[in-house]
Parts: sequence; C-alpha cells; structure tokens
Amino acid sequence: MAVLTATSTLMAVATSSGKRFSAPPFRGRASSLPHLPPRPPSCSPSNKRFFFSELTLSRDSTQLQPTMIKASSSEETSSTLEVEEVFTDLKEQWDAIEDKSSLLVYGTGAVVAVWLSSVFVDAINSVPLVPTLMELVGLGFTGWFIYRYLLFKSTRKELASEIEALKSKITGSD
Repeated sequence: MAVLTATSTLMAVATSSGKRFSAPPFRGRASSLPHLPPRPPSCSPSNKRFFFSELTLSRDSTQLQPTMIKASSSEETSSTLEVEEVFTDLKEQWDAIEDKSSLLVYGTGAVVAVWLSSVFVDAINSVPLVPTLMELVGLGFTGWFIYRYLLFKSTRKELASEIEALKSKITGSD
C-alpha cells in the first residue's frame, strides 16, 4: 500500500512539473541472503534410516562433505518380537475365557455407558448457568475434602485406613 502511495505521489509530481520520473522497481523480497541448496532426500526428517548427518573434511580436498551414518536394524527385529509376544499373550488369554459372549456383552455395555454419559454431560453443559453452578459445586466439594481429610495428620491417617479397607474389600483379601 505504501509503495502504491509513493508511486502515485511521484506520478503526480511528475505530471505537474512536466518532468517524468521513473520509480525504482518493486521487489517482493527485502533479503539479500544467498539461497541455500535443497536438502538431499536422504537427510529429510521423514526418512528414518539416516538419523545422523555430520560434515567431515576430506584429506584430498578442502570442501566439507556430508557423512551419513545408517541406523542399525536390530531394534526393528526386537520391536517386532515384542509385538508378536503381545499378540500371543492376548490370544492365550482370549482362549482361556470360558464365557466369551458375556464378556462381549459387558464390553459393549461399558462402551455404550461411556457414550451415554458423554451425551448427558454435553446436554447439561449446553444449559446456561449450569456449567458455572457445577464448577462452584466442584470447588466447594474440593475445599471440603481438603479440610476434612488432608489438612490434619489424624484425618490423613483415617483416609489412608479407609482406602486400605476399600482395597481389601474389592480384592476380597479380608
């Protein structure tokens, strides 16, 4: 915009005085840095085979030449072995299950329950003032919990004993 204004001002001065001025050509780039050559395809970040590149000075010339170091493929074989072990363990556990239909029903029910709870929370969140009210309730409960269980040493011990009792009740190790 400034170039157009300057050019139109020069043209107005040139036409009023009768002399003709030529404006310098506009260049889109203001940098005078030289252009770098493109990276070779083997050094690109998408190529994982060459992970390190350094420049070395050869003895017979004074130019720096890139040196490529190739990664070892022993890690690839170990990762494929780990994946195979995981799949064999999963297959063994699946074969050990006697009632597969009930497992599928419970798994599907869990996915549907998570989806329905997400829909319910989104519906509540769309009602005005309810999200703010829920945040206030959450902050109040957090403050009460900190005051009740975490502020004093005796109540922290009480909380730890309640957690241990709940863990033993869940695992069935009375």
